[in-house]
Amino acid sequence: MLPRRVTPQDHNNKQGISVNKQLGQFYMFRQRRFVPFFITQFLGALNDNLFKNALLVIIVSSGISASDSNTNFLTNLAAGLFILPFFLFSTTAGQLADKYDKAWLIRRIKFAEILIMLTGSYALFSSDITLMLGVLFLLGVQSAFFGPIKYSIIPQHLAAEELMAGNAQVGMGTFTSILIGTLMGAWLVSYDGGALLVGAAAVMLALIGWRASCAIPDAPADSSDIRISLNPIADAAGNIRLARENMTVFYCTMGISWFWLFGGSFLTQVPNFAVTVLQGHATLISILLGAFIVGVAIGSLLCAKISGRQVEPGLIPFGAIGLTLFSADLFFASTSYQLANNAISAVMPLQFLSLSGGVRIFVDLTAIGMFGGMFIVPLYAMVQSRTESHKRARVIAANNVFNALFMVAGALIGIVCLSIVQMTIPQFFALMSGANLLFLALLVWRVPEFKLRFLAWITNNR
Repeated sequence: MLPRRVTPQDHNNKQGISVNKQLGQFYMFRQRRFVPFFITQFLGALNDNLFKNALLVIIVSSGISASDSNTNFLTNLAAGLFILPFFLFSTTAGQLADKYDKAWLIRRIKFAEILIMLTGSYALFSSDITLMLGVLFLLGVQSAFFGPIKYSIIPQHLAAEELMAGNAQVGMGTFTSILIGTLMGAWLVSYDGGALLVGAAAVMLALIGWRASCAIPDAPADSSDIRISLNPIADAAGNIRLARENMTVFYCTMGISWFWLFGGSFLTQVPNFAVTVLQGHATLISILLGAFIVGVAIGSLLCAKISGRQVEPGLIPFGAIGLTLFSADLFFASTSYQLANNAISAVMPLQFLSLSGGVRIFVDLTAIGMFGGMFIVPLYAMVQSRTESHKRARVIAANNVFNALFMVAGALIGIVCLSIVQMTIPQFFALMSGANLLFLALLVWRVPEFKLRFLAWITNNR
């Protein structure tokens, strides 16, 4: 007997939310229970990436650092300062989100963003690199506190059949905002007086985000008796125990974390891949990053479209298979491209697409992102729907800690493979393809439901 499709908690039925099933998934952009939250999280992710990437450009290009080694140190320090708060504060953030009204918390977090960005504007104006790094750390703190709320508030405001569409649109919005913020940060800071432009834009986005957060409907907590603790290690262990109460939920968090390791490994290597392997001009980097991120956005929306308004576990193996196939093909496409175009240098984006193998590489990166979206959206929806509402935020906080750990592990794997083992970047992509296949095998072995639902989904969609 096949496992039944996932049915979310009955919380939404208490709210009396009814859904016209004839409407498309974008009808939620006319709903107050979704639009203010979507705008809030979209502008928050955009602002983080705007400031972070502007700071990285300043470090690399403005002469603040006196040597290449100092530049590399500051660049890696900036990345570490943004991730560190997820280890330190995610567990406390999960407790707060389960104890207090989530909309109330969001408004206070977004108000803090205004103060942080005002400080960031002063740091940019004064060219104070130490203060800029401090602001980046504070943005990481803010994101760490927002993370558990972001995915635990969705099931409170959406009906059961809206979960896939809601997660898809939030995923689409997040990756789109990452792309826009990345490009805006590098673009604005390159102008004369660019630091002031970045500061002004950051404060404006923070103000709009706070104003949008004021319109988010209340999302009261179910567990006001939770005791807030400030011991991140003990609390993280407690949150992991909560996640392990349902092993399917636990393995879903592992799957989400794996995606961040896998996707982060690709995104980290794209700049060097574009310049050294593809012999591209620096502008090619943005095109390839954009292909991957737009692919994730497309895959997220397709996931909601083809799942039939249900949380469909069968899409998880489908997404993982696509990740494996197209990342493997990226290895072969890159190798062929190098052989065919080894005499060309400083390739511009349009020229790249006209060269032998260029379109194939572009399609591979887009498809990797697209299947990644199909992989991660149902995983988030399953965590939400199969976790009891009174502990959902703490389970998501545990997921965020795992995400950060896996991202750090992905960076270390990249360093070992590319710097110590001396793999080429295409060989590293091939290695990640094989690792993804092994992870998929582990996932379907530990959660047979994924395989059974995948086979049923394939059969029903022939």
